[in-house]
Amino acid sequence: MADTKSGTGRYSAAGGSGTTGLSPLVQGPANLECKDFQEYLRTRQTPETLEKLYNYPPICLAVFRELPEIARQFIIRILFVDQPVPQAVVTSWGAQRCAKEQAEATSCLTALNVWRVTAIPGGLSAWELSPTFKKSVRQVLLGGGKPWPMTNTLEKDSKPRDIAFLDTYAMSRWRCVLHYMVGTGNRNGTDAEAISPDAVRILLHANLMKRDERDGITITRQGFQFLLLDTRAQVWHFMLQYLDTCEERGISLPECLSMLFQLSFSTLGRDYSSEGMNSQMLTFLQHLREFGLVFQRKRKEGRFYPTRLALNVTSKEAAATASVAMDEEATQDCGYIVVETNYRVYAYTDSPLQVAVLGLFTELLYRFPNLVVGVLTRDSVRQALRGGITAEQIVSYLEQYAHPNMRLVESAIQSKSCLPPTVVDQIKLWELERNRFTYTEGVVYNQFLSHTDFVTLRDYAQSIHMLVWQNERTRTMVVQKNGHDDVKRYWKKYSKSGV
Repeated sequence: MADTKSGTGRYSAAGGSGTTGLSPLVQGPANLECKDFQEYLRTRQTPETLEKLYNYPPICLAVFRELPEIARQFIIRILFVDQPVPQAVVTSWGAQRCAKEQAEATSCLTALNVWRVTAIPGGLSAWELSPTFKKSVRQVLLGGGKPWPMTNTLEKDSKPRDIAFLDTYAMSRWRCVLHYMVGTGNRNGTDAEAISPDAVRILLHANLMKRDERDGITITRQGFQFLLLDTRAQVWHFMLQYLDTCEERGISLPECLSMLFQLSFSTLGRDYSSEGMNSQMLTFLQHLREFGLVFQRKRKEGRFYPTRLALNVTSKEAAATASVAMDEEATQDCGYIVVETNYRVYAYTDSPLQVAVLGLFTELLYRFPNLVVGVLTRDSVRQALRGGITAEQIVSYLEQYAHPNMRLVESAIQSKSCLPPTVVDQIKLWELERNRFTYTEGVVYNQFLSHTDFVTLRDYAQSIHMLVWQNERTRTMVVQKNGHDDVKRYWKKYSKSGV
């Protein structure tokens, strides 16, 4: 009778090398996970919570807007059908060449609990829309139901705010959060540029910053990655972390999401009423005011103006088509960074925030009133990589904010990137220096009593794609940890059979 001895461990293999061995692995911190609205609902909300959310028409409208086009077609076609629709009928609505897209749409609607499988007479399976979702979507498409609180009638504002003012206000408030993260903002709360303890708690909850006994509150690797996101993605991720803490604050999550989407459907430059809001929503409004999503002159004033951050936060298409009319943002849109083949980086900016972000992966050499000079070095890039920033993010950031003259060169030589190829390749090579080893958590099988036993178990592990490494001479093999139970059961069955 054959026997095996297994031990769990982490197996490391050098990339491109034939050497193998067993090595302990210290797991690094997780990377920043930026979820869109659908991912947020699928991964963080239970079916029971989704049903509660679907009682609010603005949330249902937002869900409908973010669905794939085929999924929206399915909903419209069965929205006014009061009985389940056979799955075969729904499948027949799409051409065969669109079978993959149709399957993705079906899976998306099921994961979001928008529709569910039910049985109809004859034993056939059918799709039935969630009654709550159906009712709310009908309301937002046809009208009816309770009016949204912020749509109450207001007298004309004696001092209206234009779009340019709202854009400037929104970004000034949001930059306070970013300045705090990079250490250029006020952390003592002694002036108007400081952020509140509530915002700091959100940064800590999101693991964008951490408390250090020696240095106080410092930025994390996820925080480094957060700074390289575009503004819309930053605000959306920040608001998701806020929503995670709603229950702790005694604020209703469905009401917060509903109000957030009401703001996203509002008109930029128009004022809205806060008179019909309850105390929880007034508190939420003040938090949005601090983050720059709404403008309100005084806390107790009955009117507020949604800013572009609120309108763009939940919709990628809206963010892509929106133009931000602010001096610094306009500078970023046209580009302010020049990268030379000698790895020198010239940034035409006087923004402390932009300089601080650039300093995350460059060694700053000189600083003038409107120009900063730095250089990309192996040490500066590796320091950024240790902080969690990837080479792709560094290259993407430099490309996104490249000077217009660099884009002209790109067009002239028909290059895929406006950056010098030598610089792009070297940044990626510096990253590859850190990725020479790949790690897989697994289980070691050895001390087989016969060669036949080893080959049998090895072939089975390979057939279920769980074999990581094997050495036939020493009769040793490593299987993935999540496949250990299957291989173990097969071995017991094989041993009992006495083959």
